[in-house]
Amino acid sequence: MPNHDNDFTRLELSLPNCLDNFRYFRSRIEPATRLLVLVKANAYGHGAVEMSAMLQQAGADYLAVALPVEGIELRREGITLPILVLTAGTDFFDEMIEKRLEPGIPNLYTLAAFRDRLRQSGIRDYPVHLKLDTGMHRLGFVPEEIPALTAFLQDCPEVRVQSVYSHLAAADDPAEDAYTMRQVRLFTEGASAIDRAVGFHPIWHILNSAGIERFPQYQFDMVRLGIGIYGIDPVEYPEGQVVRRGLKPIASLKVKILQIKELQSDGSTIGYGRHGIIAPEGTVIATIPAGYADGLDRHLGQGNATFLLNGHRVPTIGNICMDMCMLDITGVEAKVGDTVTIFGEDPTATEMASILDTIPYEILTSVPRRIKRVIIRK
Repeated sequence: MPNHDNDFTRLELSLPNCLDNFRYFRSRIEPATRLLVLVKANAYGHGAVEMSAMLQQAGADYLAVALPVEGIELRREGITLPILVLTAGTDFFDEMIEKRLEPGIPNLYTLAAFRDRLRQSGIRDYPVHLKLDTGMHRLGFVPEEIPALTAFLQDCPEVRVQSVYSHLAAADDPAEDAYTMRQVRLFTEGASAIDRAVGFHPIWHILNSAGIERFPQYQFDMVRLGIGIYGIDPVEYPEGQVVRRGLKPIASLKVKILQIKELQSDGSTIGYGRHGIIAPEGTVIATIPAGYADGLDRHLGQGNATFLLNGHRVPTIGNICMDMCMLDITGVEAKVGDTVTIFGEDPTATEMASILDTIPYEILTSVPRRIKRVIIRK
């Protein structure tokens, strides 16, 4: 099996592209508006520690993770920015308090459990973030639960409401703008009731990447930047409509050729299942150290995807293996050790997602931790 601890397989992270994307979204909001960046799911596959360090340098105000263990890892690696834990649960309260992680609270059960743990430790004014369900219907307080929530908060000195937030279900889709406006209205009503109950104005935030693009008038006190920071356009515009934002992919998955073979048409085939057919005039293949265990979906095999080698697109040939795959490089000048770009600026993760009839999120988050992340600073 290829050694993924060396430079043969690596995910390069461009610091300049990260800073450019950050500055673009920063330009879309008011100077006083805080900017929270999502680094959950290992920073959408990019590497949470590496991305958080770059975002800390870029000037992010907040980070957000999905799980307490993700936030604990960032603290262990020296990340000092405030961290919101979106799915805090009830099992890691002690560790969260120790690491000064701020829980997202979606219901009274979790809020009461966290209040009780703080009370046992004699802690007051611990920052929490209240999640309102305005129409996504995953987590959060529905409008009918707001009165009970506000009554609870009026006698809960253990916590301080740091922010109130909700999540837009379809901010990227103009056909759903009426639903988005309904969500904004419900959010404003619920957040206003919480303001009155606690006697001050916590941070409000509802906009995701698509929302920053399409509804900057509802940026309130903070926005949450997710897929956009990673260089993926959060809004799909109608075909033919050119929108130039200059977002640049941060991640480039690159591998080096392990072996090159010149094969003759002798009845043999390439790869599992014998799906790789050698051309009558012969086929030159390159084997690279990346397979479905490295995020290359098997449906990208058999010529369904092409990768970049020395300025040329070369197709996969045969089935993708667990740790390797083969490319048809016939007619392309190449040698062992040459670099193949699986995705990055060319081809893009969006192109790969289109081939698989999925979204770029899935492509990016499929890159496992065994692949080395390397920050490129120039």
